[in-house]
Amino acid sequence: MATAFDEMHGAGETIRPAYQELARWLADLPPDALEYRRQEAELLFRRIGITFAVYGDTEAQERLIPFDLVPRILAAKEWALLERGLKQRVKAINLFLRDIYHGRDILRAKLIPDDLIFQNPVFRPEMNGQNVPHDVYVHIAGIDIVRVSPDNFFVLEDNARTPSGVSYMLENREIMMRLFPDLFARHRVAPVERYPDELLATLASVAPHSASVEPTVALLTPGVYNSAYYEHSFLADKLGIELVEGRDLIVKNEEVLMRTTEGLKRVDVIYRRVDDDFLDPLTFRPDSVLGVPGLMSAYMAGNVTLANAVGTGIADDKAIYSYMPDIVRFYLDEEPILKNVPTWRCREPDDLAYVLQHLDRLVVKEVHGSGGYGMLIGPAATRAEIEDFRARLNHDPSGFIAQPTLALSTCPTSTASGLAPRHVDLRPFVLTGRQRMTVVPGGLTRVALQEGSLVVNSSQGGGTKDTWILDDET
Repeated sequence: MATAFDEMHGAGETIRPAYQELARWLADLPPDALEYRRQEAELLFRRIGITFAVYGDTEAQERLIPFDLVPRILAAKEWALLERGLKQRVKAINLFLRDIYHGRDILRAKLIPDDLIFQNPVFRPEMNGQNVPHDVYVHIAGIDIVRVSPDNFFVLEDNARTPSGVSYMLENREIMMRLFPDLFARHRVAPVERYPDELLATLASVAPHSASVEPTVALLTPGVYNSAYYEHSFLADKLGIELVEGRDLIVKNEEVLMRTTEGLKRVDVIYRRVDDDFLDPLTFRPDSVLGVPGLMSAYMAGNVTLANAVGTGIADDKAIYSYMPDIVRFYLDEEPILKNVPTWRCREPDDLAYVLQHLDRLVVKEVHGSGGYGMLIGPAATRAEIEDFRARLNHDPSGFIAQPTLALSTCPTSTASGLAPRHVDLRPFVLTGRQRMTVVPGGLTRVALQEGSLVVNSSQGGGTKDTWILDDET
């Protein structure tokens, strides 16, 4: 694996322009100042209650996501490139989803194999020919970005179903402003605080035509036992909307109604954090107690907007990801601004043969995996782990893709032995409404806290950082 790009120092010892003021500030800090503030930050997070649960955790307890106090900084011109690329990609994703559930021009053009769509477990035949309000499928997208050099950013993953993490982006900023007002005073940092207002405006803009002038928006959560429940309640509070569970909603005359202390009230837009399978027991899994019986009938009648739309999982499938450059070119007639990570599709015999010969050098991922689970990082794997994956690949090659082990960029991170570089990625959030697309400047930077580790997922021991986009042209 190549040497990682250091976002603070670049290729040499000279501090890169965006980090120069931070470097001066760090040099002036007393030796124990960061550790003292770290403890203070942890106390604040515990008081606020920012936790997440890990499925399968034998301790069955909620945890704090570790928070690193040293911000990750991007210059305005770097962010401008990312913003253009993110908007282009999400626009193409929305066009792709509409096409897949309607005319299927991309399949007739033979750019994507039919079976990759129709045999995909996240493809929803119920959406065939079904129009969605204002043709917006992915209202909230979380696009995972990695950096490998001063000018090269890659998209690692598209999250088009129910992307999470925005609450940490907002809380990280609030904690940083509280703990380090002097550091903020030295920089012009683009604000992220407007995200809740932008999200609410986006959701309201895609209400059905039959909605009232001021549409009613609600957030549908699986409940308190979901790993992201904190985020659900946090966002509902910030947006000023009701946080509801399936049992709080009923469907009458193909309209969704919410139980309130003043009686039943129509709901026009549902920001749902419940997976497709559990949304409606009459249409999907009959054993689901998380959804709303009849919800799909109201949806198909055009009387409620679901954000994100049903069936968007096909766009964040990792096999479909490998076709994203073609998807951008096909629908937009443009070259992709943001590159894909080179990807081998193990369903193709030649690619499978290459992957099997180079397992010790590659990252192998389950097509439907998430959260850092079910993946092999070849250079860090034991011989037994490699042989286990070899057997899994031979048994079900179509269930996997493989990628080179990228040298993810590093940022200075506070560790027990002082500041040290740690690998990071970035999840910006893209909002698509009826008339406009918005990317709040920044996003969730995830950091691999273990030395040498490339796994940034919180479920795998990763932490988070505040992400600063400088307003000036640094």
